[in-house]
Amino acid sequence: MQETNIRAIFARLDEHSRRLSGTHMRDMFAADSNRFDSFSASCGDLLLDYSKNRLDHRVMDDLFSLARVAGVEKSRDAMWSGKAVNFTENRPALHMALRHGGPDPVLVDGVDVMPGVRGVLERIGEFSSRVRSAGIVGHTGKAFTDIVNIGIGGSDLGPAMVTAALAPYARTGPGLHFVSNVDGSHLGDILEGLDPASTLFVVASKTFTTDETMTNAGSARQWLVSALGDEAVSRHFAAVSTNIPACRSFGIDEDRIFGFWDWVGGRYSVWGAIGLPVVLAIGFENFSRFLAGGATMDRHFLATPLERNLPVILALVGIWHRNICNYPSLAILPYDQRMHRFPAYLQQLDMESNGKHTMADGNGVFRASGPVVWGEPGTNGQHAFYQLLHQGTDIIPCDFLIAARPHEQMGDHHARLVANCLAQSRALMTGKTIDQVLAELKRQGIDDSEAEKLAPHKVFPGNRPSNTIIYQQLDPETLGSLIALYEHKVFVQGIIWGINSFDQWGVELGKQLARDLLPIVMDGTEIQAAQDQDSSTTGLLEWFHSLEKQGD
Repeated sequence: MQETNIRAIFARLDEHSRRLSGTHMRDMFAADSNRFDSFSASCGDLLLDYSKNRLDHRVMDDLFSLARVAGVEKSRDAMWSGKAVNFTENRPALHMALRHGGPDPVLVDGVDVMPGVRGVLERIGEFSSRVRSAGIVGHTGKAFTDIVNIGIGGSDLGPAMVTAALAPYARTGPGLHFVSNVDGSHLGDILEGLDPASTLFVVASKTFTTDETMTNAGSARQWLVSALGDEAVSRHFAAVSTNIPACRSFGIDEDRIFGFWDWVGGRYSVWGAIGLPVVLAIGFENFSRFLAGGATMDRHFLATPLERNLPVILALVGIWHRNICNYPSLAILPYDQRMHRFPAYLQQLDMESNGKHTMADGNGVFRASGPVVWGEPGTNGQHAFYQLLHQGTDIIPCDFLIAARPHEQMGDHHARLVANCLAQSRALMTGKTIDQVLAELKRQGIDDSEAEKLAPHKVFPGNRPSNTIIYQQLDPETLGSLIALYEHKVFVQGIIWGINSFDQWGVELGKQLARDLLPIVMDGTEIQAAQDQDSSTTGLLEWFHSLEKQGD
């Protein structure tokens, strides 16, 4: 019955799309002077303007009905109550507990997890404070000037993005470096110029077996030992892991091992022990503000009616674009250089969560699921891919993000940044007609014949959708709220699509095949013995080894 009702609403939304197919957003704004007020919502000083999308009240009414029929409110409450919403792994998804600052318990199987959460936060706070104040020093007595975080996926993207975004709050802390790629150049470039005596490594791997992470950790250990000896390892390594025996075997003391729980997925884990490098960079007080910002958005998501609920609105506009308008991708465009890793962070959050083709009942999804997510900070992107956004054959929805106040006072830099951000969303919406182009060329003194030839190339179709998120300043609270906003958006979309946003089986097959191939890559004599390889892989292996031998 639920699926029947969902399909019926999607059919109505398809009708709306046909009804609006001949309508330009220019005309929507001309006809409704209150369009911005009608299609914007806020949480604190964070405002979401979704008026520059080709939709109207009838569309939004049916989208909100879709959310209700799909059970978004019920599923939201189930997640917060500790139910196993990660149904393929039979686990809760309680990343909200990591930033929960209230007195209420958060239960998993009837047990309050908050004492454990607070205990881990207290430990990482104390450890970080001592490192930052030189209460903890290296093997030779030197204070730690540099921290190298070794992880991959959520153990890298989260802390790397947050540390970069909150750089103004990290100026009194040690230098932070992040290694994720198993390509040896990544670790090699970062270690170049670092002093082993003043470098602290944080190895982030829940099982302490992640291939890329442990390969990099082993090489980092060898680099340290070659300079300071084996006895230095315990003073220069910490771990975020649940595998205490493996950490001990590596040489890490138990008081420098910080754990987390299987009810928090990697891409949702920056709020806990995985955030250790963030705390080392910005201090525990600022990290607490970051958690508080996430908790503010949680409360908004849990309690605000759907019609004013920012994550729900953002999700539903995305459903309209992906499933009704058939737009395949989403551009994330922060007008803030320090948010340069934010598009990549959201890329993992969205595509690893909702890049699924199977619903809870085992059947295939009946509408397309998650979009391709990508982006780059403005204004850099304007000189790279905005040409395609404005005049390309594919329509790509955009999320613009901008702060009202910068951290630096550098003349008119920020005014120019804001002007560019608002201008781009306006240009995508309004476009420029052939008549406007011809009139402009005439004013420039170009003769009619030449203008007729040139004009089609300068037409902007417009009618291209975007959201704009504006906030006072990119501080720890705001960043926490922004991340939680997108976390909940992804969850809402997963519920509507009927998929599990919290597993990631799609990453497993490639890892398994890489383990099988590694011995053949390392020993070319085994190629012919690998009978189960396809001809392409076999041919590539042979070519690889022939090139490899040419360097001998």
